[in-house]
Amino acid sequence: MAYTTPDEWDAHYTGGKTFRHLGDAERRLLSEYAPAPGGGLALDVGCGLGELARHLAAGGYAVDAVDYACAAVDLAQLSTENTSGITYQCWDIERDSLDDLPHAAYDLITFRLSWAFIRDRTRVMNRLRERLRPGGTLCVITPVAEAVPAGKRDIALDEDEIGLLGAGWTLAERHDADGLALVVLRGPAPAQATYAGKRQPSPHALTGAGVVVTDPAGRVLLGWSTRGVWELPGGKNSADEGFREAAVRELEEETGLKSDPADSRLLALLMDSTHGIPRMTAAVRVTACTGEPAVTEPHLIHRWEWHEPADLPALAQPLFTPSAHVIDTIWPGLLTGLPPVHRYPITPTEAPEAIERAAEATRLRHAMADRLVEDGRTDAGSPIDAAFRRVPRHRFLPGVSLTDAYDAEQAPVTRRTPGGAATSSVSAPWLQALMLRDARLRLGNTVIEVGSGGFNAALAKEIVGSHGTVMSIDIDPWVTDRARRFLDDTGYHQVRVHLGDGETAPAALVTPGSADAVIVTVEARDIPPAWINCLAESGRLIVPLRIHGYTWSIPFTKRNGGLVADSYTVCGFVPLQGPGHREDAVTQLRGGEITVRSADGTPADTSCLDVALDMPRTERWTGVTIPGNVPFDMLLLWLATHLDNGFARLAVDADLDTGILHRPAGWDAAALIRDGSLARLLTRKLSTDESGTGLWEFGIHAHGPHAVELADTMADLVIAWHRDARTAGPQLTVYPAGTADRDLPAGHVLDKPHSRLVFTWTPEMP
Repeated sequence: MAYTTPDEWDAHYTGGKTFRHLGDAERRLLSEYAPAPGGGLALDVGCGLGELARHLAAGGYAVDAVDYACAAVDLAQLSTENTSGITYQCWDIERDSLDDLPHAAYDLITFRLSWAFIRDRTRVMNRLRERLRPGGTLCVITPVAEAVPAGKRDIALDEDEIGLLGAGWTLAERHDADGLALVVLRGPAPAQATYAGKRQPSPHALTGAGVVVTDPAGRVLLGWSTRGVWELPGGKNSADEGFREAAVRELEEETGLKSDPADSRLLALLMDSTHGIPRMTAAVRVTACTGEPAVTEPHLIHRWEWHEPADLPALAQPLFTPSAHVIDTIWPGLLTGLPPVHRYPITPTEAPEAIERAAEATRLRHAMADRLVEDGRTDAGSPIDAAFRRVPRHRFLPGVSLTDAYDAEQAPVTRRTPGGAATSSVSAPWLQALMLRDARLRLGNTVIEVGSGGFNAALAKEIVGSHGTVMSIDIDPWVTDRARRFLDDTGYHQVRVHLGDGETAPAALVTPGSADAVIVTVEARDIPPAWINCLAESGRLIVPLRIHGYTWSIPFTKRNGGLVADSYTVCGFVPLQGPGHREDAVTQLRGGEITVRSADGTPADTSCLDVALDMPRTERWTGVTIPGNVPFDMLLLWLATHLDNGFARLAVDADLDTGILHRPAGWDAAALIRDGSLARLLTRKLSTDESGTGLWEFGIHAHGPHAVELADTMADLVIAWHRDARTAGPQLTVYPAGTADRDLPAGHVLDKPHSRLVFTWTPEMP
């Protein structure tokens, strides 16, 4: 009869079933040990059909009778017997509030044949004890397990359970009522918690500490073990010994270096297994020690060496796996291909750093900030300038030298595919400064970053302040875990790092129209609706947008539900991963010597180009020139937006180059493919000025049956760009993909899956 739901109990009662009737012995014992005082109140819990409630009412109590089986309550109220002085209520002792009872306190609380069905007995007893009036009684009447058939043991209590009823009471008496146990409890006396172990367990797991200690230059100490592996100092902790204490003890025993537990920090617990045995390693960072490393246990360690962390990924000999996981805790992402581990970071705290290395990093950080100011990337004394001087960039780039980490032009790659393609990087400081300036962040702003690395989010957090919100999203758990750990280690715990698809996740993180800025730090092929919808009116979207294969960082402003921009900064980012990533259409010609790529629009028909390339070349030189150190990305955008269908890019494999096409330097060459013919943009050097940069002229090479027509088309566009649009880019307006042509402004339209981009070039005034 293991009923567990009200429905089962309702079926029991409506089916005509009942329970053992109230016996003479019970009546006598209740009258003797729980007589009704004047004005006495009783609570009958699990009242069933109300037999006990009626007995108590007849004895002088005003009774509140409750049961969570509503059918029982209904039947009790319909009883032909006297029900005066009884209030029935359908009520669940374990789930409903005691404040819903008719009275706040009672002289008598009874459980007849119902206590065995209470699941959370300790909690229920504690709460009901609080509801007794002074001198009140709680009475439990229950079958005894030993006296009932095996199939009904679930309705009874065994001797241990009956004994537990008396805990927390001054008086606990047990009486026999014709085979039932009637337990009388008086005088609440909450006990003081005590503690006890169980019997001696069998050995189950290995526990110990791995110790990271560094010299003043930031090099980490590793020992070459007699087992043929490099390993950190450390070892098993003794019984009753904490991990920090074990770390300090093992450090001295193994190396002779002396430290104090106060100078150590427990950063994480790492759980894996060895030979089928669970193993827990505490990652401990010792921040101060004295002495010089020495081999004190030659049967275990041949020698100790200080290693540059940046050298560890290329270590020729193996690292002991627990040591590798501890190193990965200190320098996340430094080591790749690690075996699985369960990592449990300890409450975040800013991780320490070697004194000399920290001082050098500070010097380089200020030098980098000075360079950003000198180059006009930010203003001296601005919040952006202050952020770059404060956030330790090198702490987000383990394995990268301090010089490279603080190079204002470098964007170190942090993750690659097995084939070597970059999937994550930390952007160059000059570009981060520009994007933050374009975002126009203020104190208290809400910022969403798409593409995590940690450093840029920390910069944004410095700018928006303690009352601002920064959320960083990435689809790669390796990247988000790394960013989270870096942010915690550098004190930026308030930055929220979210694992999710950057195209859609903003909709789940903020309410529509509540974000002040969205900063995208990956190359995007399109602008998904979630980025626009989450922005407030006049909010800023900074996105490296790929247009016909070339990428610009574009600062958009939200206006009337759409986006408007008029400035472009050529840049390069790793591509957005997930559903939003779309590959270019690629064709290889002449056995792979020439590659044709189409990124937007309908891919050009390249089926006849091998034949076209065997035809004589047509040349057109435009007379339009440019200094060698001046970018011409706006010419590429002009060509892409004016040619649209048929626009492509060309690359020539240096190893297969036969000279049939002039090989582009740097970016792929802009090209036009139509009617089985091909034309491409190139430059030729005309002269060298005093600076040595030279002057270059734009020209067109074309092949195929329509080479003259294509060459003239591209050359005319270059000349028109020089005449009408050389000094300014177009206004770019973004509309949803379903917008009708009639609702678009005048301009050149580029359709993408999520959006329609309208480029409006305004002719220059003479």
